[in-house]
Amino acid sequence: MSEKKFPVIPEIIIKGMRKAIVEFDLLEPGDRILVGLSGGKDSSLLLLALTHLTRYLPFPVELEAIHIDLGFQPADKADYSMMERLCAMAGVPFQRERQELSDDILHNPDQNPCSRCAYWRRALIHNYARNHGFNKVAFAHHLDDAVETYLMGLLYSGQLGTFLPKTFLDRTGVTVIRPMAYLREKDIRGAVKKMEIPLMPSPCPLDGYTQRSKVKALIHDLCRENPMVFDHLVSGMREGKRQHLWPEVLPRPVQRQKNLDFWNRETKE
Repeated sequence: MSEKKFPVIPEIIIKGMRKAIVEFDLLEPGDRILVGLSGGKDSSLLLLALTHLTRYLPFPVELEAIHIDLGFQPADKADYSMMERLCAMAGVPFQRERQELSDDILHNPDQNPCSRCAYWRRALIHNYARNHGFNKVAFAHHLDDAVETYLMGLLYSGQLGTFLPKTFLDRTGVTVIRPMAYLREKDIRGAVKKMEIPLMPSPCPLDGYTQRSKVKALIHDLCRENPMVFDHLVSGMREGKRQHLWPEVLPRPVQRQKNLDFWNRETKE
C-alpha cells in the first residue's frame, strides 16, 4: 500500500458499511468519532473505509484513532510505526495509551483473559473519548464476531444475546458504533490483502488459543456440513423471530409454595 496514495476500498466493503450506517443510524452531523485501532486487519480496514465514507457525507464528521497498549510486550519493544503511517496516510490524528495491565489480564481469578482484556480496552477507550470530547467510539467488530459472541454467550454463560451495532453508554455518555456489523470476515481478509495494508501482529500470548477461536472453529466445521448454519445463527440473533423458550426460573419461595400447594391439594369428587 502506498503511503502517498489513498487505497481503493473494495465495493463490497463500502456497500456493507453504508447499509449498516444507514439502517442503524450510526453517523450524525457533528459527530466526533474515536476509532479503536489495534493494528490488525479489522480495525485497519475500518479506519480507511470510514475515512473514505466520511468524505462523501452531506454533513461534517471528525475522526481520530487511538491504540491501547496493555503491556503484553516490553515498552522498549513496542512499535507503533505501522499505525502511525496508516493514520498519516488517512489524514487522521493518532493517539496511543499504554497501561501495564498484562499481569492482571492473564492471571485474574475472577475473569477469563479475553473478557478481562476486552474490559480494559473498552474502559480505557471510553474514558479517553469522554475526557476528550468524543461523542462516539467506533469498533471494528464484524458479522462473524457477532455470531461467535452470540454462540459463546449461550455455550459459556447460558445467555442469549450479542453486541449491538449501536449502543449508548450511560456511564460515559458515549455511543459505541460498529460500522462493519454486516461485513463477513472473509471479505475483510480479502480486501486487506488486495489493498496491501500492512498489519501489526497481535502481542497477545493467547492469540489463537481462546474460547472465541474454539467457537470460530466449531462454526467453520458445522458450515462445512451445512452451509446454512451461519445464516441460521444470524437469523437467530434478530428480534422478532419466533422463539420457543422455557419460562424463567421461579424464585425459591415461589417454587416451594407451588410444591406445597401441589402435594396438599384435596382430591375433588
